Amino acid sequence: MNILLIEDDAIEVMKLERAISKLGVAHQLIKARDGEEALGLLQAGGSLPDVVFLDLNMPKINGIDFLKILKADERLRFLPTVILTTSANRKDMLECYKIGVAGYLIKPLKYDDYVNKIKIALDYWSINELIDS
Repeated sequence: MNILLIEDDAIEVMKLERAISKLGVAHQLIKARDGEEALGLLQAGGSLPDVVFLDLNMPKINGIDFLKILKADERLRFLPTVILTTSANRKDMLECYKIGVAGYLIKPLKYDDYVNKIKIALDYWSINELIDS
């Protein structure tokens, strides 16, 4: 499975890389530091990722604005996009679901809990029937 991670925090990127490695799964992780870089990757025309993990708090284009742009694009609107954030703000959650996010995961503090959450999310998206654009 090809996963696009949109995250500006290098430690969080390394944490997801370590979690995927620990799980022993052969997923490919594509990384973007912010929404602007991610849009460039997605609009370049190549193959699309199977799932997008998106942080909310980023420079240039924040997660909610990125999600709005993604859902307005005919080619990209069906990409399953899962928020992966520390924000438990109910307003953020409601806004994301209103726009059409596929899931909202709050990063747990304990690493083992984080790995377990990532495993469940990846297992779920690995068995889903995804729409090719």
